[in-house]
Amino acid sequence: MVDSPSQQGVEPAAPAAPRKRRAPRAAGLLLAVGVLLLVCTASIAIGAKPVPLGEVWHGLFHATGTGDDVIVADVRLPRTLLGLLVGVALGLAGAVMQALTRNPLAEPGLLGVNAGAAAAVVSAISFLGVTSVTGYVWFAFLGAAIVSTAVYLLGGSRGATPVRLALAGTAATAALYGYVNAVQLLDSAALDRLRFWTVGSLASADMSTVGKVWPFIAAGTLLALLIARPLNAMEMGDDTARALGARLTRTRVLAMVSVTLLCGAATAACGPIVFIGLMVPHLVRGITGPDMRWILPYAAVLSPVLLLGADVVGRVVARPSELQVGIVTALIGGPVFIQLVRRKRMAQL
Repeated sequence: MVDSPSQQGVEPAAPAAPRKRRAPRAAGLLLAVGVLLLVCTASIAIGAKPVPLGEVWHGLFHATGTGDDVIVADVRLPRTLLGLLVGVALGLAGAVMQALTRNPLAEPGLLGVNAGAAAAVVSAISFLGVTSVTGYVWFAFLGAAIVSTAVYLLGGSRGATPVRLALAGTAATAALYGYVNAVQLLDSAALDRLRFWTVGSLASADMSTVGKVWPFIAAGTLLALLIARPLNAMEMGDDTARALGARLTRTRVLAMVSVTLLCGAATAACGPIVFIGLMVPHLVRGITGPDMRWILPYAAVLSPVLLLGADVVGRVVARPSELQVGIVTALIGGPVFIQLVRRKRMAQL
């Protein structure tokens, strides 16, 4: 009898299929990174006043504090960096939410994060007299964190299920937006200050805001990537996930912490921006399949492509003024989302 390769001390060859699947995904991810670099360059170069690429380079690395250097270094660079961070945060938060709730219609605000941030900001404006965007950041993030915790407790804590979390988040969102509307009706100053924030905008970006939000987004990103494998198991159902060794309660808590960090920081910085966290994970699944280990990196790259691209479009179509990026993403996202819903293969995770 002939010995098998393993009996002869020779390791059997690894299956080639997974490598064949990984190669196109890796190539696609590199291509997406290249597109992101181009969009970042366009975000710095294009606006009410076009800036030549040579001046963009000079403004980034040899700024003199005059002329186009001021536009590049002090206005467009912070705006682009904030758009990059917020895009990453919304894309990852949306992907994690859809996996956590096993709901293809889930988006970052489903847990009440946006509503909690808005309630905290309107309270700070109306009752504490906060007027600066950098002041909004801390209140918005605190409100998002408190509401996410409350939703988890209302959803059953250790017995939380996707349905309970979604219902608790929907109830909290309705109640909090009712509070926000009531405060704005009673306080016209709060309405005036909050209206641009609630639309979703990158126009007020500065390096101070970038410095405040990036640690939270970095922590949320790392946490999301670390739970990609158990999220894969959870998408197959609780019983299957337990059989595969996934710790459901721990994974849900970490996923909610990740979403709170990501969406709370993004919403605090520039207000609630819709459709990106809902739409991009849908599109990514059509490219990568259901594996969260690929969905998350793709979403982290393609979401800022969409956000910064929409921001550039908003600056160009309404010169010398501009459309807020939240308006542009809604105008783009509505028709695209309807098309996604109509596709049967995108109807379920």
